[in-house]
Amino acid sequence: MTDTYMQGPTATMDNMAVKVGPEASISENPYLRIWNELRESKSAIIGLIVFTAFVLMAVFASYIAPQNPYDLMQVDVMNSMLPPMARENGILYVMGTDEQGRDVFSAILYGLRTSLVVGFTSTAFSLAIGLCVGLCAAYSGGWIDALLMRIVDLQLGIPTILIALILLALFGRGVDKVILALVVVQWAYYARTVRAAAIVERNKEYIDAAVCQGLTGLQICYIHLLRNCLPPVIVVATMQIAHSIALEATLSFLGVGVPITEPSLGLLISNGFNFMLSGDYWISFFPGLVLFMTVLSVNFVGDRLRDILNPRLKK
Repeated sequence: MTDTYMQGPTATMDNMAVKVGPEASISENPYLRIWNELRESKSAIIGLIVFTAFVLMAVFASYIAPQNPYDLMQVDVMNSMLPPMARENGILYVMGTDEQGRDVFSAILYGLRTSLVVGFTSTAFSLAIGLCVGLCAAYSGGWIDALLMRIVDLQLGIPTILIALILLALFGRGVDKVILALVVVQWAYYARTVRAAAIVERNKEYIDAAVCQGLTGLQICYIHLLRNCLPPVIVVATMQIAHSIALEATLSFLGVGVPITEPSLGLLISNGFNFMLSGDYWISFFPGLVLFMTVLSVNFVGDRLRDILNPRLKK
């Protein structure tokens, strides 16, 4: 009877360990769960593949591009306005050349690098500022919360493109100036999102337990609140990368963004815009197509992440 009694619980515990061990490790790993649900969407996987390919092409542009389009020693003005698939002096211009004889494909790779740097950098700085403001407002409450949120409301009440144009008109053109302008106009989105999520978490019992343990407000914010506020922030950050790239392209197209020496996709589109009606479509068409695919691929991934991380949208 003793042997039977001892074998029963042991066998049950072993079975439970075998049953829940691997499954528990999968279900308790949020990043693995997100990946498993992300790959169920074909559009999200296609978007992720396309965006990853563009990132790799931008990083290794100097190795992939047939020429450095901004090295005057490699550019021949006599090869200007060549159509796509034209071959001149043993060089195949897959996407043709522009009015200065630069290879459009090479210019796109270098311009894509600039657009992605602006998009990722501005998103990272905006996210950092928004996290600090949102967590401070949610945890402090009272007049601090009211003051910070009124500043956020004021920021969100002014058109984004208008603020960016004013800042660039004051500071001038440049990649760093564009990043600064995008940070100023975007941090409020993160602040409002973080505050909304942090207020929900602030009223839960584990925060009260952390206060009883003597943790400081800074420790509670960045150890407990921040960790539980990340899901909605990840979705907003993903969407804002695409928005930053598109906004920078708009500013460069208007002539107030990056300089000619550091072109982006928007500036490349602007350079060929005057030739569209003359039949030389490729100068603007191909940079515009790459910009469209880049923004669309990020949006595909962001839409799927929103469905995964927001339980209310799950079907």
